[in-house]
Amino acid sequence: MRRLLILMMTIPLFAACMRSASAEGTVIPPAYPVPEHVSRLIEVALEELGNGRDRSGATKYGIWSGHPTVEWCSDFLCWSVDQVDQRYGTQLLTTLYPLYSSSNTGRAFFIQQGRYVARSGHMSPIEGGGYQWYKGEDHYLEANSYIPQPGDWVFFTWTGGTDTDHVAMVEYCARDTAGAITVHVIDGNNPSVVSRNVYRLTDKSILGYGTVHDAVDWTLRYSDKGTKVLYLQNRLAYLGFLEVNLCDGLYGRKTMAAVDAFQREQMPGKRANGIADITTQNAMNAACLVKMKEDITGYLVIDED
Repeated sequence: MRRLLILMMTIPLFAACMRSASAEGTVIPPAYPVPEHVSRLIEVALEELGNGRDRSGATKYGIWSGHPTVEWCSDFLCWSVDQVDQRYGTQLLTTLYPLYSSSNTGRAFFIQQGRYVARSGHMSPIEGGGYQWYKGEDHYLEANSYIPQPGDWVFFTWTGGTDTDHVAMVEYCARDTAGAITVHVIDGNNPSVVSRNVYRLTDKSILGYGTVHDAVDWTLRYSDKGTKVLYLQNRLAYLGFLEVNLCDGLYGRKTMAAVDAFQREQMPGKRANGIADITTQNAMNAACLVKMKEDITGYLVIDED
C-alpha cells in the first residue's frame, strides 16, 4: 500500500475534529500517525481563535517576530510553534517548521528539507524541482491527489502566480456531502483575525503543502540542492558511483556525471542524461537493496567463520 491508512485514532484532538465536522461531511482519517507535537501545535493555534490586531495595528505575533504591524499569517504560525517549544521543551522551530516572515521563505524551507508537495503534482521553476511521486510508486503524482495531513502548512497565491501570498495550517480534511474533499485550516490574518477556514482540495489558489511527513520524491537535476539531493548522493556513493566527500546536497557536474554513469551501467535501454527521474531513482533504490542484502550476507558468512 502507498500509505498506511490509520483507521482508529486515539488522539482526542482528532476525535474533536470528527465531532465538529459531522454536520458538514465526513472527516478523512489521516494517512499517517499524527505526532503528539503536531496535536499540541494545533491545540495552541486553536487557543488563538478571534485574536488579531490591537488599536495600534500591531499583533502579538508581529511583536514577537519583530515586525509588529506587517501582514502576520506566517508570524502567527511561527509563534504557535514557538509556544509548543516553550511549553513542552520541544525543538520544532527551524527544524520541523520554518521561522520566517517574508514571501516564499517558508515554502523554500520545506523544499530544502524535502517535505513539500505541489498541488499540481509538479514543482514550478521557482520551486526548483520536477515531477513528484509517492515514495515507492512507479507513476507520477496526479494533481489534487495529495490529501494534506494535520499540521501541514498550506501555501497560497491570491494573484494566480507562483509566489506565496498566504500560509495556513491544516487542522483536518473532510469529504463534504457532495463528495468533494475540503481542507480545513487555521488561518492568521484571513481576513483579520485568527480563524478557521475551509478550501476545496482543488482550489487553484493553493500552490502546495509543507508537510510534516516525508511523503513524496521528485525529479532531481543539475543545480538542485537540499536534503533530496543529499539522499541521492548517498545512494550513489553507496553504489560506488560518487566519492563520499562529494555528498554535499548540491547537484553539481560530478553528481550529474555519477547519475549518468549509473544509468549507463544499471539501466540498459534508457537514454543516459544525468537526470534523476522516477525510473532512475527507483532503479537506484532497488540496486541499493540488492547490495545491502549482499553486504549483510557476506558479513554473516564471515561472522560464522
